[in-house]
Amino acid sequence: MPEVPAARAALRIVSHLAAHGDPVPASLISRALDLPRSSTYQLLRVLMDEGYVVHYPELRAYGLGGHVAEIGSAVLRASRLGSLAMPLLDRVVAEAGLPVAAQLAVLHGSDVSYVGQASAPRAPTTVVRVGVRLPAHLTATGRAMLAALPAAQVRALYPHRDALITRQGIGPATLADLDAILAAARERGVASEDGEITADYASVAAVATDRGGYPAAAIGATFRSGTAASDVRERVAEAVTAAAAQLTARLTGRA
Repeated sequence: MPEVPAARAALRIVSHLAAHGDPVPASLISRALDLPRSSTYQLLRVLMDEGYVVHYPELRAYGLGGHVAEIGSAVLRASRLGSLAMPLLDRVVAEAGLPVAAQLAVLHGSDVSYVGQASAPRAPTTVVRVGVRLPAHLTATGRAMLAALPAAQVRALYPHRDALITRQGIGPATLADLDAILAAARERGVASEDGEITADYASVAAVATDRGGYPAAAIGATFRSGTAASDVRERVAEAVTAAAAQLTARLTGRA
């Protein structure tokens, strides 16, 4: 079975199982979706290996696995975060002192995923959109969250320098470079990048943490680097830091 049709068939199996409260035998899945029985078993095995499907031997049937619940939970968390953070993103835009695009990001492994955005009139047009994923070590939002992780967890995400890819040919080239960037972010309370995602654009970001002190999200702002003097950049940094602190308060029930 070609890869793309196989992927579609696998998703159809997951959707079919989701529509049934009880486990479903492979023969019924095959018949309902008009799939060859051999292909159905192959796809079920792959889905089981990845945690999307579980097998009930006594029933000779299949149901949804725990990974599906994890994805659903992540979607709900992102939706909740977006609702809590959108007024804060609007506030960053209003208080920045220059046209900015404000973003809300969450950490997914060594990537950041953007789950919220607000822009000022004449704000820079960036690659960032809701749903876009970018390398965490190159983005201000990613650096803010990585800086809040234990060193061992950061090293697990970046075990060797080959993990440090670039987009513009600039960025940390060694693990020591990354460690220095994260140490500076921890010391300042704000992370930054300049031209590492998009040439001539810079960003600053601050982390919001949950009750356990884990980085739940980061709020960032992107602006045209050539038009921002140091005092203006500091004002943007203050705006994202204040917004991240307010999001932390909302997430921990202290708002």
